[in-house]
Parts: sequence; C-alpha cells; structure tokens
Amino acid sequence: MSTEASKNSEVLLRVEHLKNYFPVRQGLLSRVAAYVKAVDDISFEIKAGETLGLVGESGCGKTTVGHSVLRLITPTEGRVLFQGKDLSHLPAAELRAMRQDMQIIFQDPFSSLNPRMTVGAIIGEALAIHGRGDRKERAEMVRDTLQKCGLDPAYVNRFPHEFSGGQRQRIGIARALVLNPKFIVCDEPVSALDVSIQSQIINLLVELKERYNLAYLFIAHDLSVVEYISDRVAVMYLGKIVELADSTELYRNPLHPYTQALLSAVPVPDPTRRKQRTLLPGDVPSPLNPPSGCRFHTRCPLAIDICKKVEPRELDVEGHKVWCHVVEEQITGSRPSS
Repeated sequence: MSTEASKNSEVLLRVEHLKNYFPVRQGLLSRVAAYVKAVDDISFEIKAGETLGLVGESGCGKTTVGHSVLRLITPTEGRVLFQGKDLSHLPAAELRAMRQDMQIIFQDPFSSLNPRMTVGAIIGEALAIHGRGDRKERAEMVRDTLQKCGLDPAYVNRFPHEFSGGQRQRIGIARALVLNPKFIVCDEPVSALDVSIQSQIINLLVELKERYNLAYLFIAHDLSVVEYISDRVAVMYLGKIVELADSTELYRNPLHPYTQALLSAVPVPDPTRRKQRTLLPGDVPSPLNPPSGCRFHTRCPLAIDICKKVEPRELDVEGHKVWCHVVEEQITGSRPSS
C-alpha cells in the first residue's frame, strides 16, 4: 500500500523516546514494589496520509502505544508531537480541541458502544462536544457519515444491540470519522470480527484513507492484514521496536530474527507448498522484569554474548531500521563493541 504521496508528505505525528511504566503496589501501605515496563523508549513518526502498521505478540505494548499517543494514557516519559505541538504539555482545553484531529477505533465493537444510546446519539456526541453546527446540521452530518461508512442513514434511531458485529464496527468507524480527523488509531479493528467481514472493514478503511488523506496507526497481530493496509510496518517485542521498514521491504527482506519468526508463521494459501517454520523456544518474558541487553536474546536462535549485556542500537540500512547485534555484525562486518 506504499504510495509516493505519503513519502513526500509532511510529518503529522512524531513520537520521541516514549515510555509507559505502570506501578505494581504491594503491602498495607501500597508502596510501589516494581514497574511493568509496557512501553520502553520507542520512537517513530507518521506522515500525513500514511499508514504505519504496528505488530507483535499479545502483551508487547501495542495498544498502550496507541492510547499513549492519544493521551488516553499519560506517558511516563517522552514526547508526542502532533502537527508540531507537544501533547504532553498542552492545557486541557487545547488538548480537547486537538482531539478533533485525533480519533480512535476500538478493538471490540460490542463494548465500545454505549448500549443505552442510539446510533445517532453515539456518532453525534462528538459534534455536540466540539460545537459543530446546530442540531439539524449535526443530524445531517451523522446521516452523511453513516452513508460514507456503508450504513443506511435511516439507522440513526436504532440501538447497538440491533446490529451485527461488522455493522457495529462501521458505527465505530463513523464515530471516529464524523469530525473529519487527520489521524486515527486503529486498535485491532478487525480482530473481533468474522473473517468474511474483516476484508470488508479493511477495504472500507483503505477507501476512507484514500478519499480523505487519513493517517493511521494500525495496530494488529494479523500480519497478512498489516501487509495489505500499511505503508510502513514497525515490529514490537516486549515494549521495544525491533524493526521498522517500508511494508514491501520488511515482508520481502526481514532482518531481525523475531520478525523472521513472525513471518514464518503466516499461512500460505497453497496446499502444495510447505513453509519452513521458525519455532521460538520458551515464553515471552515478563515486562515486570525484562531481560538485560537485547530483550529477545532469551528466545533468539542467533544470540551471542553481547546480546545478553548490551542493548542493541539502531541500525539504519537505507530507511530499513533494525535493532539487533547479530544483524549489525552481518551488515557492517564488525562485531558491536560492549
């Protein structure tokens, strides 16, 4: 899905050294005993009209990144700049105004919609909060947005329980789209849907992106879906980004051993072909006490001594970024120093 337009467009969102630690409290006085390092020092950027896919195993911190970017969760450290403005230092009134341009589509279309509100009220709520038009104009905008998302405008007076899962997710997309945002976090928007419905929702998101020049942070664990919709892809492992590259380049030439293992698990739609699987030993370590050095070294089949002691640095190979000592040695021809 990479386009020339996205390559030449301006940076819309920049994330710098983002960290999000959650305290673990123990004892009668609820003292902080440790921290869950859900997101630990990651940086990336998204251009206007671009889709950045964010993939990784469950629990790696993908959703926390999406919520932190929108300030639904306050980051522990780091900066999130949207259109050049640091969201972490904006007053509440300015942050609320910025939210018109930053929206989210939640994973679960069942729990993310208020069952006591009609579809018209759910979608029109944001318009009322931000003072868009009068009641009649807001009702027209709601109907227009429903139609854009493939739903009958006559559904405005129905309640969420009257819809299927795919229709509910379309309502969720309409709620995010009604304010004409520039950036949307898509937090696993198809993982709770039937496979036959997933393709419809993905194609709708692609259509809306191209029509309105939307930028997406597309969070998912289905690598086939991510490949289809993304311009660039970032791979996360235990709170860290381990590889980031153009979608075509990453799927054609994965450099990090973890990325290679993930891609080896993608099914091939050809019963005559057998794919060589890379099976990783052990379980994902706890983010409460992550391994020293490279966090992947406890499961990596290529790990060397330095991987256990020193955190890998960023290696940029013509825009293909990877954080791996072994790959650095293979490409540069010299062993990283400790």
